[in-house]
Amino acid sequence: MNEQAPGFYGTYASHKGYATPSVGSKQISRFDREIWGPAACAPGMSYLEIGCGTGAFLAYLRAKGVTRLLGIDHDPALAEVVPAEVRGDFACRDAHDVLADSGLGPFDRVVLLDVLEHFSPEEAQRLLQSIRGRLAPGGKVVVKVPNAGAPWGLQYQFGDLTHRTAFSPISLRQLADAAGYGPAVIYAQRQGSRRRMITDALVHRFLSWALLTPPEFWSANLYAVLSLKSPP
Repeated sequence: MNEQAPGFYGTYASHKGYATPSVGSKQISRFDREIWGPAACAPGMSYLEIGCGTGAFLAYLRAKGVTRLLGIDHDPALAEVVPAEVRGDFACRDAHDVLADSGLGPFDRVVLLDVLEHFSPEEAQRLLQSIRGRLAPGGKVVVKVPNAGAPWGLQYQFGDLTHRTAFSPISLRQLADAAGYGPAVIYAQRQGSRRRMITDALVHRFLSWALLTPPEFWSANLYAVLSLKSPP
C-alpha cells in the first residue's frame, strides 16, 4: 500500500463518497457484538485504529467511554469528515511512522478494519510484526477483511481496485503465524436483521450439506483477534 495516494488512491474520496458517520444504537450494538466482546475490550484501555477512514469506530469508542484513542489514515481529506467528538484523536500519518513513535506509549488494542487487503502479503506481515512491538502486556489486534474463501466475499474483495491480497481463513491464520502471533481466533461478521441472519443460516446450512467442499465461513467478511504467542 503506497500511502502517498497515487493512482486509484487519488480518487478515493470521490469513489467512496466520504460522509461524517452517525453512530447510533444499532451501530453501537453491532460493534459491541463484533469487536468489543470478542476482543475483551474495556473503557480504560488504549486504542490505536490503523486506517480509521471516516471515524465510525473512533466515535463508537468515545461513546463507550474510551479516552485514550488514536485513529490514523493516509488521506488528509478525512480530517474534515471524522466526527467532531474524535477529530482531535485523528492524525494523517503513515502507520509505520506511528508504530515507531515510542512517545505514544503502548496500546492495549490495535484495530485494522478493511485494511490488510490493501497490502501485499509481505507488507501485511511487516505491519503486523511492527504492531507486536507496540502492544501492551495482554494486548490484542483486531482485524477485519473480506472473506475470499466464500463467494459472498468476492464482491467486497474485487469491488475496490486498491485491494492487493485476498484472504481466506486459512491464509489469515498463516499470516498471523508468520507475523509472530498465536493461533488466530477467526469468526464471521453477521449482518442484517434477525430474520435475515436466520435465513442466511438456513441457506448456508443447506449449502454446507449439499456441497463437497463448503467454505469454513460463509460470511462476506471475516474478523480475527490476534494475541502474542505465549512464552514456551
